[in-house]
Amino acid sequence: MSTKPGYWTSLHGLATLTLIGAALYFLFVEHGAHVLPYLPFLIILLCPLMHLFMHKGHGEGHQHGRENESAQEAYQRGLQDGRKDPRARS
Repeated sequence: MSTKPGYWTSLHGLATLTLIGAALYFLFVEHGAHVLPYLPFLIILLCPLMHLFMHKGHGEGHQHGRENESAQEAYQRGLQDGRKDPRARS
């Protein structure tokens, strides 16, 4: 079973990381005296942003009655559904 590569390992993700790295480098090298005193506040302001990205999957894809279904059971159910007659699907 193959998995889809994540965004950060794709070409666009690597380009994004490169641009972010370059921006941070110039921000700290050229404007370090202006930024460093505010660094603790910037770290605290990152907390809500981290929550937005780290909790993105909460509450999606849950089907009632299947909360305790194991991955193997879900795979078997999907395999059986895929083997059914395609004309019977809506």
